[in-house]
Amino acid sequence: MTIETISSNRSFGGVQGVYRHASAETGTDMTFSVYLPPQAEAGARLPVVWYLSGLTCTHANVTEKGEYRRACAELGLIFVAPDTSPRGEGVPDDADAAYDFGLGAGFYVDATEAPFAAHYRMRSYIERELPALIAAHFPADMGAQAIMGHSMGGHGALTIALRNPAAYRSISAFAPIASPLRCPWGEKALTGYIGQDRGAWRNYDATALIADGARVADLLVDQGTADTFLETQLKPELLAEACSAAGIPLTLRMQPGYDHSYYFIATFMDDHLRWHADRLR
Repeated sequence: MTIETISSNRSFGGVQGVYRHASAETGTDMTFSVYLPPQAEAGARLPVVWYLSGLTCTHANVTEKGEYRRACAELGLIFVAPDTSPRGEGVPDDADAAYDFGLGAGFYVDATEAPFAAHYRMRSYIERELPALIAAHFPADMGAQAIMGHSMGGHGALTIALRNPAAYRSISAFAPIASPLRCPWGEKALTGYIGQDRGAWRNYDATALIADGARVADLLVDQGTADTFLETQLKPELLAEACSAAGIPLTLRMQPGYDHSYYFIATFMDDHLRWHADRLR
């Protein structure tokens, strides 16, 4: 479980690093970023916040635009940002190189369909392999984990936490894909990765997991009202309906005038980190 340091920069008294390792799950090299707040220098084991990115993104999008380091330094949070899919020579992509399937669009699933099954194992990578790597190389308190994400990554954060409720003390999302079963992005991705059996898709749909009995303590979701994907792809009302029926407290904040960009995410990142910090304590 060795890692290679690609870069290391001082920031807000802590260290922002970017790292690479050979993944057994994906069969490729994988890159991720970790921010260690200044409290890590005192030898403390610190809570971990996972951030899962959206379509077309890598670890770099939130690392460069997310504006999380000041809050993490104050609150003593380790911030981990993985990539969104396997990459490299031999990794299959969409035949038309579309943005919503293939490279950059792993959807946090373990693919079962050829030719994607060999490498597209982002569920196992995020749920098992990368946490073990973080525990081995960083001063992380793996008993105090939170998870959050944006868009496709919001879908990933919700579904991973709903499948593993004991692993995460808190869950939040920015503009998540609430129900891949019921939107074009999800239908395309799940057909390509999982196949035609829609019953098998339910493990990768937050609303279906909740309907099937998955429970978490509460959820925080921010959604911009000017998001061009709101009505066709994201559909937060479906998540609200599922949570209401299940008795899961959901704080759904519709933010007037905000879109799908990192200007939106950066605006409310501090709120989310403080919300997680309260629960991680």
